[in-house]
Amino acid sequence: MKHDLVVLFEHPQWQKPLFDALEARRVKFVAFDLKQAAFDVDLSPDAPLYFNQASPSAYVRDHTRAVPFALSFMRTLENAGVHVLNGSRAFALELSKSAQGSMLHRLQIDHPKSLAFNSVEAVKRRWTEWPALLKPEQGGSGARMFLLQSFEELERTLSLQPEVWLPDNLLLLQEYFPVDASRGIVRMEFLGGELLYAMRVVSHGAFNLCPSEVCNPSDGEEGHCSIPTRTPTKPVEFYPYREVPAEAVDAGKRIMAEGGLDVGGIEYLETPDGRRVFYDINANSNLRPAIAKEFGFDPFERVVDFLVGELERTGASK
Repeated sequence: MKHDLVVLFEHPQWQKPLFDALEARRVKFVAFDLKQAAFDVDLSPDAPLYFNQASPSAYVRDHTRAVPFALSFMRTLENAGVHVLNGSRAFALELSKSAQGSMLHRLQIDHPKSLAFNSVEAVKRRWTEWPALLKPEQGGSGARMFLLQSFEELERTLSLQPEVWLPDNLLLLQEYFPVDASRGIVRMEFLGGELLYAMRVVSHGAFNLCPSEVCNPSDGEEGHCSIPTRTPTKPVEFYPYREVPAEAVDAGKRIMAEGGLDVGGIEYLETPDGRRVFYDINANSNLRPAIAKEFGFDPFERVVDFLVGELERTGASK
């Protein structure tokens, strides 16, 4: 084999810190760009270990083809017996908000009521709880999300902006929960089945809570993100959260294990009546160095530690 590790990616700025950390540790890896690629279905793998860092939000960067390619490529690799971290099972879960909801239901973890639909008329017969959030089935970076007050507003939104149906013509209406704006939501980052760190995210009305420094810089400068911020007047704020409840961590571990995620971010919100509602599962986890530094480590160094451990487990040279 040519390499020890292949990293599948679509967004080079998001992955640069990981690439830098791998190079510093002299890991023999290659970055595989999913945007313009091909593979032989009778492939011979280039490495014993592959690490998927594809993102569902690729379509908002005009990289729609990267997503089905990544899923098909990983399934082919897995059929060939290759170990793929955050492989096809994890990625398929990230691509489907409805699958995430049904899995949380099976695990008996509190989550929002949701209705998947491909017809506005079908919604009229099935959904009466307003306000509600409109989300794409294949989400990512808060793209194409709307807080709607009525069925009529849903009709009007989809009539005036038919592109909201893209990329897969499947949408969700989801139960809306008001939260304490000063406390925001909680995002837990997991690595190898264990909690890496947790943080509170205060959005000021934004749906794009991407923790990448590219999208939401720590210095408060304007981010360079493909998802425009529509309403907030202040940047998204991130704070280390050391007191994350053990019950929340346990729920996150169960989600990661059931979903087949090796690395990922789990988000939940807290309601005024004391509920802890889990609503988002992210396999492509954009780690935030400024937060991890508050806990005393570099998150990408920890990811490299994990990858090196997986390489040792496969018997590859380092």
